[in-house]
Amino acid sequence: MKMNRLPAPKKQTQSNPISERPISEPKECQENKALGFKIFLIDNRKLIRYKIKGKLINLFLEARTMKQQTFFKAVLCCSMMVLIMLSAQVNAQSARSRGRGLYGDWQVMVNYDGGRRFGSILSFSRDSEGNQTGSWISFMGLSELKDVKYEEGQISFSRVSRGRDGESRTSNFKGTIKDGILSGTLSSDRGENKLEGKRSPRVSRAVGSWAMTYKFGEREITSTFIVKADKEGNLTAEWQGRRSKSEITDLQYERGNLTFKRKSTYQDRQFESTFEGTIRGDTLSGVIKSQRGETTVEGTRIGAAVIGTWNLELTSERGTRKQRLRVNSDMSGLYGATPVKKVNLEDDKVSFKIVLEFGERKFEMNFEGKLEDSKLTGELTSERGSQKIKGTKVVRTFGRRSRS
Repeated sequence: MKMNRLPAPKKQTQSNPISERPISEPKECQENKALGFKIFLIDNRKLIRYKIKGKLINLFLEARTMKQQTFFKAVLCCSMMVLIMLSAQVNAQSARSRGRGLYGDWQVMVNYDGGRRFGSILSFSRDSEGNQTGSWISFMGLSELKDVKYEEGQISFSRVSRGRDGESRTSNFKGTIKDGILSGTLSSDRGENKLEGKRSPRVSRAVGSWAMTYKFGEREITSTFIVKADKEGNLTAEWQGRRSKSEITDLQYERGNLTFKRKSTYQDRQFESTFEGTIRGDTLSGVIKSQRGETTVEGTRIGAAVIGTWNLELTSERGTRKQRLRVNSDMSGLYGATPVKKVNLEDDKVSFKIVLEFGERKFEMNFEGKLEDSKLTGELTSERGSQKIKGTKVVRTFGRRSRS
């Protein structure tokens, strides 16, 4: 019996109606400048173009049936929501980057002829109207910067300073901020000088000494909780009690939340506990948990009255000038750009010592004063004479973006 071979079936290929259909010239049918997207109509299809951080994103949609139209409309809405959210995140990150790129304190060194180098602080902020402002802070005093401009990593400003002869001098700075380094050239009628510096390190809000109070049965117990930071910003702590010793481990602080483990020794007995709390301004509140239960703890920052930034007015036989005193949470500080090892506070009395070094020579100054109603008054003395000081504490009225 003779059998006829059936012809081999033809391979079926899926057609792509979108790619095979001839493309007409796109016609713009909708634009949203606020959100930054355009919708083009190509035959019966819609092409959505959206640009994020310089990159062009295309969404190519085609609707042929009623069901598909409904589906594609849902896809369109979801896609637009995602694009809007991404754009908002990019814009917010860009704004934060621009602000963080300038604002704050910078420790800078200026190189002068003969190998001389002098340290100063450049402090940038903004006024109530959002304008960029700045100050030049050194041992000689504080002077306001003029025409502060910062855009896309380029920075410029003018400075008017007063020399020892009492004459005013104007200098202009142009430079860049790149990879955390501020550098440029300071120009005046006396020539050009190179300037370079980096941002002043931030001190964690947890750092400092805290007076802690809690109850054990009917007794109220007070202890001192001391938090320190090394040069890399790593935190360590110790808990000082009247009758017991405690070891602090696993200390963590992030965005106002503080946690650690505590091992206490009392009369040859050891007790383990954990702490979870929050820092709000100059208060530390939380709960100690152990096998005995939970205990509420309240703490206040020691030295809070003097900790912060002070705008000073110095008066002497040579006249009046401005200066800045910054007291850190660990009671160290900066008088102008000069480090202060420790600021002492006993009741309302404030004192500290400044040591200046010029080559092999050392120059010492001592301050003694008192606090009253957020005002600091006193006298700064040295072997060359004395200066009367009046200070006002800076009170920040805007919310902080970071709690680190």
